[in-house]
Amino acid sequence: MTLLDRYIFRQFFQNLLLVLGSLVAIYLLVDFFERIDDFTEKGKPLSLAVKYFILKIPFIYDQMSPVCILLAGIITLGLLNRNHELMSFNAGGLSVNRIILPLLAASFLFTLFTIASAQWILPPTVSKTNTIWHEEVHNRIANGIVRDGQVFYKGENGIYSFHRPDPTRHSFTEFAYTAFNENYDVILYLTANSATWSKKGWIFENGQQKTLNGDGQYDLKLYSTLQLQLPDSPENFFIPAYRVDELSLFQLLQNALTDYRNGDRQGLVDVNKRFSFIFLGIPLLILSIPIILFMHKKWNRDLAMAIPMSCSLAFIAWALWSATQSLSQAAYMNPIAASWTIHLLLTLVGGGMLWGVNRS
Repeated sequence: MTLLDRYIFRQFFQNLLLVLGSLVAIYLLVDFFERIDDFTEKGKPLSLAVKYFILKIPFIYDQMSPVCILLAGIITLGLLNRNHELMSFNAGGLSVNRIILPLLAASFLFTLFTIASAQWILPPTVSKTNTIWHEEVHNRIANGIVRDGQVFYKGENGIYSFHRPDPTRHSFTEFAYTAFNENYDVILYLTANSATWSKKGWIFENGQQKTLNGDGQYDLKLYSTLQLQLPDSPENFFIPAYRVDELSLFQLLQNALTDYRNGDRQGLVDVNKRFSFIFLGIPLLILSIPIILFMHKKWNRDLAMAIPMSCSLAFIAWALWSATQSLSQAAYMNPIAASWTIHLLLTLVGGGMLWGVNRS
């Protein structure tokens, strides 16, 4: 590593710590005023609130890492411009690509650290903050788990298992319900290829119903359509959507492979979404670098314009990325294409602009 590389590395990570500390502080401040009333209204001690906000820092860091890479790179390059150091490097025969190489290497190194945090630090802290917020503060206990896309839920008198393709709708597939009496004998076993719920009750299609009779035997009934009242409704199925955030990257990858073998694409959607978000900062920086160089050359403007423009660019990129994720979730777009198209587009556009800057 040359002296230039060490110098730019040091400048980048100094600015990165400044940006990260500022964004985390702002996030915590806003989150504190939004949530502190919930702790006080429920009579929870201040120490629990402090513990909650401290444990939330890794999550904030994970969410802010792409923007931190972008802003740290822009500020570093802007300061080099303002101090005429960039001009000196060019006069010494160094190309723009050679100058920005340490920035890209540093951003990649920071991304690797983010991956390590997402693997080992983030899951236990997110799990603990979710437990504090949902269970200790709001007393919402999750009575269900998800295994390989199948939901298992302990109801009032029995156990449900089902797939729920759309969490916003009361439609289920591969539905099964097992009810027990006080002696834990199975008194009802119901299966259905599909099930729907409305205010009129449950409607099941294409399944069978086993009911315990007075002789200790089971009566079997096959049906094409069955309407039945069960003690639980979908509103009772509190299966937290945040559970995927508590999984490590390796667990997400394992789930993706399992789901793919079972013909389910949800795991592939989750793992590509997770990794693509972590790596979003690098293509954003690649596109932003020629923009700040162009602004400095044409209008002699650097940080005054580059920072708000970079933030706008990050918002637009995030909006496009979120839109493709929605299309992927709805099965209108391939998960790999939905997650990585924006990265490829930003890299190609930024690389083309850098090539033009080097030629000028």
